[in-house]
Amino acid sequence: MSSGDATTVPLRPTPLDGLRSRLARRLGGGRVGAAESAGTGIRTGALAMGAIVALSLLVVVMAADRPSLLTPTTHTNYFPHWMAGPLGGLWPGLTDNGTTLKYLFSGAIVLMYLGYVLVLRSAPRLPLRWIVAAILAVHVIFLLSPPLALTDIFNYVNYGRMEVVHHLNPYTTIPISEPHNDPSYILSNWHQLLSPYGPLFTLLTFAVVPLGVAGSFWALKGILALASLATIFLVWRCAQMLGRNPRAAIVLVGLNPIVLVWGLGGDHNDFLMLACIMLGFYLLLRGREDPAAGQAAVQPASHSPVRAKRPAMLDIRGWLLPLSATDMGIGGAFVLAIAIKASAAVLLPVMLAGLLRTPRRLVQVIVGMILAGVVAGALSLAAFGLHIPDLSTQGSLVTNESIPNLIGLAVGAGGESTDLRLLMSVVLIASVAGCCWMAWRRRDTITASGWASVALLLTLSWVLPWYVLWILPLAALSTSRRLRTSALVIGAYLIVAWAPVSGLLWNAIGFHPEKTSLGRLHQRYVRELLN
Repeated sequence: MSSGDATTVPLRPTPLDGLRSRLARRLGGGRVGAAESAGTGIRTGALAMGAIVALSLLVVVMAADRPSLLTPTTHTNYFPHWMAGPLGGLWPGLTDNGTTLKYLFSGAIVLMYLGYVLVLRSAPRLPLRWIVAAILAVHVIFLLSPPLALTDIFNYVNYGRMEVVHHLNPYTTIPISEPHNDPSYILSNWHQLLSPYGPLFTLLTFAVVPLGVAGSFWALKGILALASLATIFLVWRCAQMLGRNPRAAIVLVGLNPIVLVWGLGGDHNDFLMLACIMLGFYLLLRGREDPAAGQAAVQPASHSPVRAKRPAMLDIRGWLLPLSATDMGIGGAFVLAIAIKASAAVLLPVMLAGLLRTPRRLVQVIVGMILAGVVAGALSLAAFGLHIPDLSTQGSLVTNESIPNLIGLAVGAGGESTDLRLLMSVVLIASVAGCCWMAWRRRDTITASGWASVALLLTLSWVLPWYVLWILPLAALSTSRRLRTSALVIGAYLIVAWAPVSGLLWNAIGFHPEKTSLGRLHQRYVRELLN
């Protein structure tokens, strides 16, 4: 046979060829299976995201339809159109049975949270425009919402009107001392409590007073919604700088139903505080690339004998000049957050500890803190004198399902006692110290700050559902899966504690923390402040 004929001879298959063929089919099938799985995940995530939007609309339409427990500032024959908003009266056949409303509201929250978990699983594969559209949609829906349960917005408005209209300092005068015919007094509830809100936020409430009660309500709603969107945008930018998946990050923050319903729906100033905190972290990350931040470190060493004898740590001038607007902005942003709500102060030592290895940046941040503190202090002094928010009274309040109160019940104390509150304070201080060490040792300020926020939330005696917002942006940017899991578990705990139907559950299992002697004392103290 000639060599030319060899190409026409059919080759006999070998066992190796069969193995290759089977492997190729399996690998091909694996790729198809993975693609099908990814497609299923995208569809599941998209449906869950749509469910969150639809259920958000359901909750708001229910609340806006008529006076009910869903809108605690309303009552029979009082639900003005300006409060109900444009979605009011869209469901004329809605039941007025309180128990049914509790089940509908609670069921919607639970389904939204399950959908939220499903969206988180598929977020990295979801189209960005779908995620952004869902986040914008729910923000618009809750912007149009009447004030939902646990709202403080009319307390904000009332404290502002006390100063501007009645010339009463809200840091020295309790609301019950103002004229009771003021329209905001009727809608507010903390009548025996001096204002616990930060001076800069209180000044903001002064600014909206000329709009009237209705105008102030809607103006503050709009400002808080914008602050929430600003926080989400900053989370997106920080995730990009850190190399994290930005889609998953903004889903974790922007679609959490607890934050949406109790936070945006209840219109709380935590959104402004958190926007400032995230601005600080954004500048902290951006400062790594700021030429001014590292200029002192790259200057050539001097060959002067006198210079050589001078210790490097004493070169204060190199730390101060040139000034870095970015690093000074970090300090200013954190001071601004604290001046809005004091809870932000727990993150300040953690952030500073994370900068100990870069003394120039640390000094620049402290300079920014001092400058911002001088400005904020001057504004506060001009508006309120030497008086500060009443944090001690609010810090003495206890919610039945807070972790310290549950511990007090478990150990047979009947709830959170004075000794247990002191112990919780020690635990918080020790936790923050540990987080400072983590920020310095591991150079991971974001994760350490996230754990500090967890410690604060778990040691508070007066814990409210939207406080989970303090953890979410930091968990979204952290490399710690445990931190993100903790945020989700805490969210589930807060739903169980605060869903309207939970009261029925407590009755069914005989859980009545308010009926212990200490529980009755806690409840009586709250009622005294509300009257």
